[in-house]
Amino acid sequence: MTQISLINAVRFSAKETLLNLGNIFTSAVMLTLSSNVIASDIKLKLPDTSALTAISYSNHQNSVRQQQNSDKLFIPASTMKLLTAVTATAALGSEFRYQTKVFAKTAIKNGRIDGDVYIVFSGDPTLTSLDIESLFAQLQQQGLALITGNIYLVGDQYELQHAPGRVWDDLGICYSAPVSSYVINENCFKAQFIPKLADDAGEVKIVGSEPVIIESRAVFDKNLQQPICNLTLARLENNHFRLDGCYPGSKPLKLNIAITDPARFAQDKLTQSVNRSNIKLGGQVLLSNQFPSQSLAIAQHQSEPLTELIATMLLKSDNLIADSLLKRLGQQIYGAPGTFSNGSAAMKLILSQQGVDLTSAHIVDGSGLSRYNLLSANQLAEVLALIKDKPAYANILTSLPVAGESGTLRYRRGYTSPTLKGKVIAKTGSMLGVSNMAGFIKQAGQLTATFVVLQNGVSPDKEQTATASFDVSVLRQLIEQ
Repeated sequence: MTQISLINAVRFSAKETLLNLGNIFTSAVMLTLSSNVIASDIKLKLPDTSALTAISYSNHQNSVRQQQNSDKLFIPASTMKLLTAVTATAALGSEFRYQTKVFAKTAIKNGRIDGDVYIVFSGDPTLTSLDIESLFAQLQQQGLALITGNIYLVGDQYELQHAPGRVWDDLGICYSAPVSSYVINENCFKAQFIPKLADDAGEVKIVGSEPVIIESRAVFDKNLQQPICNLTLARLENNHFRLDGCYPGSKPLKLNIAITDPARFAQDKLTQSVNRSNIKLGGQVLLSNQFPSQSLAIAQHQSEPLTELIATMLLKSDNLIADSLLKRLGQQIYGAPGTFSNGSAAMKLILSQQGVDLTSAHIVDGSGLSRYNLLSANQLAEVLALIKDKPAYANILTSLPVAGESGTLRYRRGYTSPTLKGKVIAKTGSMLGVSNMAGFIKQAGQLTATFVVLQNGVSPDKEQTATASFDVSVLRQLIEQ
């Protein structure tokens, strides 16, 4: 049984959502093309827990570089997704799509299939229950009304679903959903913790019809009388959950909960889909790790192309897409089932072949959720140089969040000001104690600087003030000159 703190998960979410208002601990130090600003004008002394690499470009493409602690290793958090975007594009191609296919030993004849049907999952991180229902609709359009045998869901039921170094408390939250060959609805469900009128007890209501069980022993502290009041979620077997503890206040609380058993969840969701369809099933919905090699493909669903997957991954800092792509890298490069281990090895191999020196780096996942990842500011700057200079990665550049306009920078504190809005294009990377930024300055339609700032050991208890954060102050000075 695993317990996670929902209060801490809300307070220190590793996933930077579109509505992230930012925090004052993120530092992004940048250089600009302005003739009035050169590297020697910027006097910065960063602590040992921070690193800076900043490169400005002149009209003649001469660069001025500033570095502090730039070869020291830091936890990169979600800036890891820059590496995932580059390597996935290089290895899989921009038109790559995940495919979920339906196979049978025999063709549909007289409205029936005599025997078993196999649905082969590919680890598509965007596959939804509506997509599954569309597969059944394709079969019905071909006249199928009866499957005499079983439906087997083909995938790996025993794969490692979380990379080493994940924070244990995060595992029940949707931004840390299990990465599996079986994915439906992001391996996540929504619920609400609702107060009862008569007393302080609360009840949990699941949104929609989900094949999970969640019970509650938790209460509301409506009058804020409890000195310590936290909710915890117990993760039990077979997608069974229990809410304990207390929640301060009296308003309903939205819950986004990651399922614990993706294969069981897929099996139960497919059973629901079969029951809703007009196709009768003589057998059951079962799990399998293989299907007959001589089977016929009778239906399929494709994801959006890789360019769209990467855009979503970068804008929303989507961890499931990132780690699913990492596993796919391992499969593509090594011809074996994708894992975190062979995916990480593939990432290092691909980037090393393109000139990025990752000798000292430690890569564990593609999302940055693992605290075992270690990168330097210079290594991230080398990846940014690939994105900037190689036409094959142009879609990555256009997919990065833009200050005050899109993604995780749309509402970030300080970045909506006229001075910074539209000029900062970057990937954020934040988790408890970590606040990073890596990207570019764009002025007058041109990229004028590349920057990476990594901060580890940031205090979560530092009070926010009306004073502009350090990165915002520096950016304003640089861009306004």
